[in-house]
Amino acid sequence: MKKVCVFILALSTTFFISCEADDKVVDQVLSDYTVGAVLRTRNQEGNPFNAFVPGSVWTVTVEEQDAEFGGLLQSIQLYASFTDNSGGGNSVAEQLIQTYMAGDLATGSRGLPELTFTTTLEESGNLLGVNYKGADVFSYRFEVTLSDGSTWSNLNGNGNVLGGSYFNSPYKYDIGVACFPTGPVAGDYTLDMQDSFGDGWNGASVRVTVDGVATDYTIAAGASATASFSIPDNTTTATFEYVSGDWDSEVTYQLYGPDGNLAYSDGPNPFIGDFTSELSLCPPSP
Repeated sequence: MKKVCVFILALSTTFFISCEADDKVVDQVLSDYTVGAVLRTRNQEGNPFNAFVPGSVWTVTVEEQDAEFGGLLQSIQLYASFTDNSGGGNSVAEQLIQTYMAGDLATGSRGLPELTFTTTLEESGNLLGVNYKGADVFSYRFEVTLSDGSTWSNLNGNGNVLGGSYFNSPYKYDIGVACFPTGPVAGDYTLDMQDSFGDGWNGASVRVTVDGVATDYTIAAGASATASFSIPDNTTTATFEYVSGDWDSEVTYQLYGPDGNLAYSDGPNPFIGDFTSELSLCPPSP
């Protein structure tokens, strides 16, 4: 298998060859290499996307370099795919979304062909026809085609040339979908409550306060209960806290957020007080 050799710097090297045996060694070494291309990352911003902000932006700028410092570039293909990590079976296989010819690229500050691609979370979802949730991943992969017809990407190109962040050439970028709430998370919640002794929570409760109005959820009697409640879209503040009772050692509960996933669980002997900052909340699918 041939090794990929990409010339990043113009090197001046003098070879002193003294005999026919040396010629054969040099010929063998050179035959084990082939000239390819790298697509170096110049800048990347906005990774991960914020699930709460459909307009959150991811952008990447790459520059292409080959043995003729961009002179061999024919085109760059951009592929996209989607990985559903939230259990919805919604993954989308890779598909070609754009082809950039060499003439479409700008010339960067280093005199090399340069390409900037920018997309939002909403645009990425629409592009692949998917509903995204927290922990899902959009992937964008570049492929370089040279004038000799060879193609270079993450499968055969160099990931790191000479080392260092500037020389990073991954070709493929995985942009996660993370949940960074910008305020109260509106939607429908479900609270499952259990009492191990089966005689209710004995004065304990989960208190939800929405814009200053507090509601306590508890098990009045028995071993379990389920409560559902909503936080309106125009809510300014919302807090969650556990209020202690006489037998906290019997108490457990699970809170599910608007996306249907577990946002918080505790017990027996739950933490007493405000646990709002500990919630793992994502918005429902768009």
